[in-house]
Amino acid sequence: MFKIGDKVVYPMHGAGIIEAIEEKEILGARKKYYVMKIPIGDMKVMIPLDNVEQIGLREIIDDDDVEQVFSILKAKHSKMSTNWNRRYRANMEKIKSGDIFQVAEVVRNLMFRDKEKGLSTGERKMLDSAKQILISELVLVQDTSEEDIDEIINRFFADVS
Repeated sequence: MFKIGDKVVYPMHGAGIIEAIEEKEILGARKKYYVMKIPIGDMKVMIPLDNVEQIGLREIIDDDDVEQVFSILKAKHSKMSTNWNRRYRANMEKIKSGDIFQVAEVVRNLMFRDKEKGLSTGERKMLDSAKQILISELVLVQDTSEEDIDEIINRFFADVS
């Protein structure tokens, strides 16, 4: 069980801080909820305590894991399907997993693809979303700004052409 002040990741939404644990009645059912503030986009999310495991809520990574994320971003991109639909589904599964290393792979592969061939509107949205999820967690781990993390990530791809 998490407590107020814990830094956690909500897959598909990003990282934030648990601000409160509240009991609410919604649709006739009384449940306890984590109230999580996601700093990027200034969003608040309520997560039912009894759904935490199904949702995949987890603690943020530590400093050692940040280095692994950066290594993934620096690495050569992995082979992706040439079929847009297959590629999109594979990337979506990685993002939904909530695993920051898989999200980093999606960011890396889509950024490489963008530099090489450009991205469709759907893949551009996916890249933006995956990048926000990645940035939100790195901001909390490194206690720095969204702009600083975005700049670090973009530097990895500056000389890719």
